[in-house]
Amino acid sequence: MVDVAFGPEPGRRPNLVDPQAAYLDLVRRKRMYGGILLVVFVALMASGWRLAEDRNAGGFLGGLGQLFDFPAEVLAEAWEKRALLPAIFRDHIPALIETLNIAAVATLTGAMAAMALSLLATRGLARWPRLIPLFRRAMDALRAIPEIVVALVLIYILGGGPVPAVIAIALHTGGALGKLFSEVAENADLKPVEGLASVGASWGQRMWLGVIPQVAPNWLSYALLRFEINVRASAILGFVGEGGIGHDLKIAMQWGQGRYDEVVAIFALLFLTIVLIDQVSDRCRHKLVRGN
Repeated sequence: MVDVAFGPEPGRRPNLVDPQAAYLDLVRRKRMYGGILLVVFVALMASGWRLAEDRNAGGFLGGLGQLFDFPAEVLAEAWEKRALLPAIFRDHIPALIETLNIAAVATLTGAMAAMALSLLATRGLARWPRLIPLFRRAMDALRAIPEIVVALVLIYILGGGPVPAVIAIALHTGGALGKLFSEVAENADLKPVEGLASVGASWGQRMWLGVIPQVAPNWLSYALLRFEINVRASAILGFVGEGGIGHDLKIAMQWGQGRYDEVVAIFALLFLTIVLIDQVSDRCRHKLVRGN
């Protein structure tokens, strides 16, 4: 006879006559397995640390005392030239606008692709159910490849500029948002879809009238969050020659001493912009999801 509580596998069974002893035995087993896993984790961390220390150019612990030397040098030079910071802010506003444009276009393009992919990859809503695994693997592939890798490949094809950055960020956004959009769509109520199908509505009409009104608030919330991420991504891609404020930051850092005031100004400008976007997006998401 199979023990449905503990499975058909042979082995030691808890003493069901004494529930307290059975519970304590189960707790001891869990603690033993947890201790074994902890020991294995600590051993892997220690071995990885030793390997990294051996291959590193300098010791980590020995270099901790110099950790703040470079930031202190940068801030000291920026403080000496603090009177020039407002003018530097004005000089880099066009580059910041370019960065925001890259992020906005990439987010919009990626979100539109994610809407189509998510509906085609959602169980119960897909136009071609047999192709659901294909669309899901496509989104996995788009998420798996980092934006900087795609951008570096596109530079060789299209040359430097904002276009490779837009394409690279849009592809990654389509995969990331497609996954999130699909999870939201899976929780949609199917009764409106079934009602539209009963009156002869096409698949597109069922999605547009029966599904999208339900998922639109959450979709917009995720898209706004992704826009924040893409602003940072577009700034990072500037380091590989994709334009925007990241490119200006790269040039300023390459010049080294004498341009550290510009480095601090660009960092401050980018930080303030991201904080502003975060605040605006947070309020928009709150209104969309909660309706107040």
